[in-house]
Amino acid sequence: MADAKTQLESIRKWVVEHKLRTVGSIAYNWSRPNMKTSVKIIHARLHAQALTLAALAGAAVVEYYDHKTEANAIRNSGQ
Repeated sequence: MADAKTQLESIRKWVVEHKLRTVGSIAYNWSRPNMKTSVKIIHARLHAQALTLAALAGAAVVEYYDHKTEANAIRNSGQ
């Protein structure tokens, strides 16, 4: 249980430290003059999709963790 908390805390810390990485990469793509605008739009869309999938995966992990800890609390209170 303690190991899961430290792993969750390390994931939270990484997200806090790197939350602007995607925004920075989008800004970097727009600052490159040798790329077509259509390519820049495609890259921005791909970054947005990746960010959305990461957010959904993070929400799923949080829900799973909450459900698991709630089930353990109910099971342990009955003993």
